Amino acid sequence: MTTDQTTPPQDQTANEAAAPQDDAAARAAALESELEAAKQEVLYAKAETQNVRRRLEKDIADARAYAATGFARDVLSVADNIGRALESISAELREDERLKALIAGLEATGREIEKVFSSHGITRIAAKGLPLDPNQHQAMIEIPHAEAEPGTIVQELAAGYTIKDRLLRPAMVAVAKKPD
Repeated sequence: MTTDQTTPPQDQTANEAAAPQDDAAARAAALESELEAAKQEVLYAKAETQNVRRRLEKDIADARAYAATGFARDVLSVADNIGRALESISAELREDERLKALIAGLEATGREIEKVFSSHGITRIAAKGLPLDPNQHQAMIEIPHAEAEPGTIVQELAAGYTIKDRLLRPAMVAVAKKPD
């Protein structure tokens, strides 16, 4: 009798049929995993692009707002000199008819500088009579003072300014200390 060796047993045929299905299922699962990873990468890339766009918009806005900072610092010394010139004019000289036009011109120039500063967001920092704020004031000297609390600004040596919300130049001040 001959045994039927040409026909495989039924278990072997089922295993051979299941193997391609298992391969296909494993491959589909791998592809789904790769798809999820790709979706996550796309989400991260979109978020990063949005963050870069926001940073660039902020940088552009800052550049526009603070573009005049260097120029403004240079012009502060002009304003300081005009202020010092006006302060140095005595009351007697202010009454002299020959100097009235000159003094009026200096005062008008000072007002114009303040107007230009204001229009560009440059404001003077308040100092005298306030407590020392190291973010806005630079203490240059301490002066013994019986009436003011220690740490209070008693004299402004040079005006301080901000441009928008940034410090342009700190106010140079004299601060009260307890008398000896």
